Amino acid sequence: MALTIDQLNAASGAEFARLLDGVYEHSPWIAERAAKARPFRSLPHLKHALVQAVAGASREEQLGLIRAHPELAGKAMVARNLTAESTNEQNKAGLTQCTPEEFAKIQQLNADYNAKFTFPFILAVRGPRGTGLSKQEIIETFERRLHNHREFELGEALRNIHRIAEIRLDDKFGVEPSLGNAVWDWQEKLSVHTDPGYAEKGQLTVTYLTDAHRACAQQIAQDMREAGFDHVEIDAVGNVVGRYDGATPGAKTLLTGSHYDTVRNGGKYDGRLGIFVPMACVRELKRQNRRLPFGFEVVGFAEEEGQRYKATFLGSGALIGHFHPTWLDQKDADGITMREARRNAGLNDDDIPKLQRDPSKYLGFVEVHIEQGPVLTELDLPLGIVTSINGSVRFVGEVIGMASHAGTTPMDRRRDAAAAVAELILFAEKRAAKDGDSVATVGMLEVPGGSINVVPGRCRFSLDLRAPNNAQRDALTDDVVNALKEICERRGVRYTLEETMRAAAAPSAPEWQKRWEKAVDTLGVPLFRMPSGAGHDAMKLHEVMPQAMLFVRGINSGISHNPLESSTSNDMQLAVQAFQLLLNDLAAEQAH
Repeated sequence: MALTIDQLNAASGAEFARLLDGVYEHSPWIAERAAKARPFRSLPHLKHALVQAVAGASREEQLGLIRAHPELAGKAMVARNLTAESTNEQNKAGLTQCTPEEFAKIQQLNADYNAKFTFPFILAVRGPRGTGLSKQEIIETFERRLHNHREFELGEALRNIHRIAEIRLDDKFGVEPSLGNAVWDWQEKLSVHTDPGYAEKGQLTVTYLTDAHRACAQQIAQDMREAGFDHVEIDAVGNVVGRYDGATPGAKTLLTGSHYDTVRNGGKYDGRLGIFVPMACVRELKRQNRRLPFGFEVVGFAEEEGQRYKATFLGSGALIGHFHPTWLDQKDADGITMREARRNAGLNDDDIPKLQRDPSKYLGFVEVHIEQGPVLTELDLPLGIVTSINGSVRFVGEVIGMASHAGTTPMDRRRDAAAAVAELILFAEKRAAKDGDSVATVGMLEVPGGSINVVPGRCRFSLDLRAPNNAQRDALTDDVVNALKEICERRGVRYTLEETMRAAAAPSAPEWQKRWEKAVDTLGVPLFRMPSGAGHDAMKLHEVMPQAMLFVRGINSGISHNPLESSTSNDMQLAVQAFQLLLNDLAAEQAH
């Protein structure tokens, strides 16, 4: 019989610990301390209390918890001395059926890991979907984490222990994150589409209007139709637009969505999570044969990352009338103009102005997004409330010096373009750090036709500057641009600099932020408010209507724009449930 929150709340201290036996390996003290936080409002509330009990423990107690876990495919497994829970988990991952070569490899990794860290390697082998990692994924993770420093790895071990406990709790309570699993599966299915040159390497790259990009649009459109949207179309910029009609014709609409393009060799969840979470909400509304008192529009924005062309936010920008015709003449790395790419995709340039939305017909815009950073995962929180999106500005530039012989050109006679850019990079790094919450990045750096024995005559670079408000962003920008000018004058080189994007800071609309907060609190998840250092489509919609965002925790220390980007189906489940609560509360407001 499945355990219930009511049972736990009513249990004595000893009974409470007994009911949670096996959730944390040989560590009943965790349940004993968590019991003091009763009454629990929900399973997520209980999970957080258990996490807090570990967070408040001494370092020796935390190390004891880690060391209570068996090695993967280790002596305890061979001797069949594992707990029932560990046996089930290692069996699901196939570790009980290792080949002699795999077993030897894991044994060596165990030895190397213990020698470096003095505690066993801990990995939630049932994985972020709960169905089990492959042996290859386990070995690759093992090898990668061997390079971490000890303090960071201790945190990773504890985070994986909490994930193991979460799955074990779900088993005890007889619950399955079915909505989160659906969102997970949609994203996995979409990730099979990737641009040429990357597919062969097993990498995910989807840039504007490539064949893979267009296949993604068709896939999302099909998933929307199957979920029960009333109207689905791919619009004149490649956005996938799904509408679920409200109960009353002519009622206002709630707008949501995110982008489906990716950075090169990126992750599966950046942007795409914000398409599939509301899609799950629509699927459930359709299954219930239920209509909201407002329309619900979900948009998979065609472009946000600025990877193929220098223009960014093409998808969301078109909805607010910010598509610049000059963008059509931009060329990609192969010399293909955007106009040509659009013609090849069957898109009509004359239809773009028709995409502009009338803000008076919309209630607002909300967006769900993976955090893309380490804050939530380090706090062991599944959801975060976004207070504002940082303002940003981007440039592409080139320093032009003089290519010359590396052996015969004296150091004081050089006009080294790359050295000038290197100096700029270091200046930008120090200048941003002075603010404390500004950031500056040179993510692209190229010496065209460079040779090992030639002083670089040209150096191309990008510049990405961000800050929590526009004034701070502009002060940072002025200082970095002035530094570039000074560096080039002093070094006898010249430069070109083109601003490719400027986005204003976008504070969340207070009433919409409160709606997200109410939804998260109702789930029993502690509220945590945070700014977004990354740019999002919500920044564009912010220019014409109120907006607010919800962040979802990422695993692997929250890394994003990276193949290791991931989240769990449990956290995705909570995101769907929070969105459902927001829709329900908004429906109740509209009814009055």
